[in-house]
Amino acid sequence: MASSIYRKPPVCLIKDFEKRPSVTHLLDHPFIKGVHGKVLFLQKQLAKVLQDQKHLNPVVKTRHERMHTGRPYHVEDAEKYCLEDDLVNLEVLDEDTITHQLQKRYVDLLIYTYVGDILIALNPFQNLSIYSPQFSRLYHGVKRVSNPPHIFASADAAYQCMVTFSKDQCIVISGESGSGKTESAHLIVQHLTFLGKANNQTLREKILQVNSLVEAFGNACTAINDNSSRFGKYLEMMFTPTGAVMGARISEYLLEKSRVIKQAAGEKNFHIFYYIYAGLYHQKKLSEFRLPEEKAPRYIADETARVMHDITSKESYRRQFEAIQHCFRIIGFTDKEVHSVYRILAGILNIGNIEFAAISSQHQTDKSEVPNAEALENAASVLCISPEELQEALTSYCVVTRGETIIRTNTVDRAADVRDAMSKALYGRLFSWIVNRINTLLEPEKNICSAVNGMNVGILDIFGFENFQRNSFEQLCINIANEQIQYYFNQHVFALEQMEYQNEGIEATPVEYEDNRPLLDMFLQKPLGLLALLDEESQFPQATDQTLVDKFEDNLRCKYFWRPKGVELCFGIQHYAGKVLYDASGVLEKNRDTLPADVVVVLRTSGNKLLQQLFSIPLTKTGNLAQTRARITATSRSLPPHFSVGRVKVDTLEVIRHPEETTNMKRQTMASYFRYSLMDLLSKMVVGQPHFVRCIKPNDDREALKFSRERVLAQLRSTGILETVSIRRQGYSHRILFEEFVKRYYYLAFRAHQTPLASKESCVAILEKSRLDDWVLGKTKVFLKYYHVEQLNLLLREVMGRVVVLQAYAKGWLGAKRYKRVREKREKGAVVIQSAWRGYDARRKFKKISNRRSESAVHIQAVLRGSVDQKRSPQAESNSGHTETSSNSPAIIEKTRYSQARSSPKGCDVFAGHPNKVAEHLDSEVTVYPYFRLVQVHGCEACLWLLGRAIQT
Repeated sequence: MASSIYRKPPVCLIKDFEKRPSVTHLLDHPFIKGVHGKVLFLQKQLAKVLQDQKHLNPVVKTRHERMHTGRPYHVEDAEKYCLEDDLVNLEVLDEDTITHQLQKRYVDLLIYTYVGDILIALNPFQNLSIYSPQFSRLYHGVKRVSNPPHIFASADAAYQCMVTFSKDQCIVISGESGSGKTESAHLIVQHLTFLGKANNQTLREKILQVNSLVEAFGNACTAINDNSSRFGKYLEMMFTPTGAVMGARISEYLLEKSRVIKQAAGEKNFHIFYYIYAGLYHQKKLSEFRLPEEKAPRYIADETARVMHDITSKESYRRQFEAIQHCFRIIGFTDKEVHSVYRILAGILNIGNIEFAAISSQHQTDKSEVPNAEALENAASVLCISPEELQEALTSYCVVTRGETIIRTNTVDRAADVRDAMSKALYGRLFSWIVNRINTLLEPEKNICSAVNGMNVGILDIFGFENFQRNSFEQLCINIANEQIQYYFNQHVFALEQMEYQNEGIEATPVEYEDNRPLLDMFLQKPLGLLALLDEESQFPQATDQTLVDKFEDNLRCKYFWRPKGVELCFGIQHYAGKVLYDASGVLEKNRDTLPADVVVVLRTSGNKLLQQLFSIPLTKTGNLAQTRARITATSRSLPPHFSVGRVKVDTLEVIRHPEETTNMKRQTMASYFRYSLMDLLSKMVVGQPHFVRCIKPNDDREALKFSRERVLAQLRSTGILETVSIRRQGYSHRILFEEFVKRYYYLAFRAHQTPLASKESCVAILEKSRLDDWVLGKTKVFLKYYHVEQLNLLLREVMGRVVVLQAYAKGWLGAKRYKRVREKREKGAVVIQSAWRGYDARRKFKKISNRRSESAVHIQAVLRGSVDQKRSPQAESNSGHTETSSNSPAIIEKTRYSQARSSPKGCDVFAGHPNKVAEHLDSEVTVYPYFRLVQVHGCEACLWLLGRAIQT
């Protein structure tokens, strides 16, 4: 066909909007000119070509799907990103390929990548504009492959699973310190709040403010992270069965209280101390809280002596203080509570300025005293306690032996330890009280939903693995906690899955992975685990850090523990993330965490109600304040003798008990608190279905777009990402019992009224109807790939959507039918009412006309009789006329007009020829008398007609 049209090489038609020719140019095109006169021939030839092509190439059904125009990537790159979004799709699985793929995406600011259903998040070290409400709408109830990987997608997957399966969910965020875990937790809370929109706008605002408030008290600047979490946080967002957020609850673990009294070089104290100092400075309230303006308190001072300059000059500190005040107000703290919090924080800073000096007497040479009373008085004033009692509690202690009380003095070092223990206890209990108060203010309302029917999405944000130049007891606890999280990950991703294969008779290639269970046993087992040995050594008063390290070396004989040569107070641990060398100096004292009873008693006498409450509520096994106040009995032990009950002013409800009842000094250590905290955390995590977010730090310099292959590869190896890619490619991450599978998805293959058996046949029917492939059936369970569940949920949602549409149409039809029936009933009622009214109105009008006719007839009869009488008596008529003439009534005037009309022979014709005149007379209130006289005298038809009209009106 083309050869018959073209005589020269064809010119391509351009489709580009910018370069395509105009219509006039197209009309001059050789193809258009060659078509002239051959339209019918070309139509037949084109139809024949189409028919031949149809037989040669069968029609392929086109897959119709909604286009997401909000996708933040270029259209021409969409296919490429779709293939590279998931590392499971890579043809070659080795370290170099995976690292290269992550680096290539990171350079393009694609910081998120999937490994099956696990999300890898690289810290960009810069702000990205991919967390706006527009992106929240983009990741709302859609297929995972419809959009690029995102932290919102993980939050949406957890939310959709919770709503679909009515089961609690758990999002585990893990990674090294500085890898972006805290920010990821913020974003997940933000998206879950968006997904679970409730009518209570205030509640959503409160939940969004919780993280900022808690992090101000629990985060600090470290050598590798400016906003490092120094505690473990498990945030549970509570939802109704329909998916609306109804409350939140925080569980906090293992706050690093030692940071209050001392920080390593290049590190800082908790954020809140700098925020409140800057805020009070700008509000001119430092003197009210007895804080100095020139020299920084010892607890926040650093070696550069620039802290006060930063506090007074940095605008960020002041803005953060205002933000914290806003958080307190939004969440629901009262002004009195906030003021009490500020006083306790200021009291801690003042306590740190108390110094001690040694004095010698005749009998004692190790006695201590406070040479500078100003700091002591400042601390006592802010905390509302007696300075004398505070000094006595710091410099001496009571010992009760055989019913006799002995007061002994503290050395300078011992007094300093008591001072620091008091500061740590104050801050730790204050932090725990703030968390408990938040939980009270954010708990669900009882009228919304019961706790039994509600569902939770838990978000774990815990301190990351740390390896500093000097690692102490705090880093040991942090890294043990990370070992536990890594074990939890291994169990869910590797161990449980491969155990299911063996139990269900599924043939699958086993995946080798690094199991850290032996290392955890070395830490946690009894009686020869590291923590158990630490607690045992802490019970001996004469034990030292040297004897502790020797005990470790004698009992921990495994490949994970070693003791470096030439260094006395050090030991090394081979963690999953690498080797770490720990300094044992001060470990025993930190583990004992002793708070003398005398200090507790003094603080309970404070005039600050909040401070009284902090040291009257008992501690739980995890070391936190109990949520509810313990019941105080009258059998409480007596006070030490030098604290007279008469001098102590406390509430009757705050009857002072023996301090051991709330401090648990003889039983609890930091190691035991830590062990119970891990148990409590795991008990919360195992309830929900897990979702994993693995955060990776691309470099140690916190520079944007810098990718260190060695650092990233080390983290990939330690976290088991390489093995995860393999098991997600060839394994089955979802194992569902036949009964549960049929109960959940039988709508896809059976009718709603059917009840299929929980058998293999029913499962096969559902799977084949859903057109899934690469699934396996075990003895009692269906084994599915990570993407199968999403496909099944989307199909189920589609079927449910159709059911909803049918229900909507049925309800609409029933509603229309019901409305039609009601409308017909109303119309019949209206007709009945109208008929009754018309009948009533007609009868009323007829009665009125009948009465008027009767009255007219009587009147006519009276007039006729009167006229007859006048004819019979002319004299009477003359007299009557005389009487009427003397009157000015309308009847006399009409008679006069009648006499004038009668004298004219054409009077009747005048009336009959002017209907308007007749109308005037008919409208006026004139008696019928003159018209009757016209009829009587003349008897013409016009007068007769006029009389009839007059009678009718």
